[in-house]
Amino acid sequence: MGKSKRNSPKPDSNRAQRLAERRAAQEQASAAVTRPFEGLAAECDLVALREFVPSATATLKLAPGVAAQREVTLATVLPGAVAALVRAADEPVGFVGTQMQYQGGDASADIAAAILWTQSAEPGDSLTSAESVAGGPRLADVIDPGADLELTVHQDFDWWVPEGVTPDPQVAATIEQAKQAIMPSARLDLGADGVGAAWWVDAGDKAHVRWVRPEDEDALMLALARVHATGGLHMGEGSRFAGSFRTHGLLVPVFDLDPERHPTEWEAPAREFGARLAEALASKAEMTSAERRSRDGLRSRQVTLR
Repeated sequence: MGKSKRNSPKPDSNRAQRLAERRAAQEQASAAVTRPFEGLAAECDLVALREFVPSATATLKLAPGVAAQREVTLATVLPGAVAALVRAADEPVGFVGTQMQYQGGDASADIAAAILWTQSAEPGDSLTSAESVAGGPRLADVIDPGADLELTVHQDFDWWVPEGVTPDPQVAATIEQAKQAIMPSARLDLGADGVGAAWWVDAGDKAHVRWVRPEDEDALMLALARVHATGGLHMGEGSRFAGSFRTHGLLVPVFDLDPERHPTEWEAPAREFGARLAEALASKAEMTSAERRSRDGLRSRQVTLR
């Protein structure tokens, strides 16, 4: 008599629980939006704010169809990594975080839900998690999709407390702890013809530029390979290409830099590299063997964050 096969786990068993958790994780992954900020002029900066910029803020330009009750400031992270809060003042202001403690499968919908919450919440209230709903508003519905972000980059978190207000000891200690861990950051000025968002950070032993690019990932990887094959994959003396990572549907090339140089000193080299990359992106030539080897090598140094 042949052995019987166990086709399904017993209810309430550890195996059943593991299978249920795996199915739930698979469903969440399949429901996740690959490129949540696509179509927005600020896409590259939104990706940067959500993934690696320590401290920055920008006043949002809300869409005409939104019944705006108060101004909204977009921020990297808020106290407690909450999704949003309304700061009590003579004219209350809403704050929305991009780096939330609890994140759903669509970053665009989550942030949109948080923005709308700030318009009716009471001053002093905070929103732990933004509960977006399937088919609900996304960022393009609540902000001007053609507007860039006029960013203010901070080197601390003092903006967590309104000007003229003395924080209580616990809040002050939290701000000081966050300040000690922050790495100096800056957004490079790429000029009128600049593409994407290039962010400099001082990591101590070395500095980096992470350049969020809006192009199709495969097209950008091919262009990087073409530039690499000609020896142009760098940002001048004191720099080297470190690799790239994928996040929110975009490819982000990373360069290691000499930390002794001020971030503004890298702006001209970044523009020169941007011009080389634009030329490679426009090329329709067949790949050479050297370019294929370069592409294979670059892909081996690529990681995926999300």
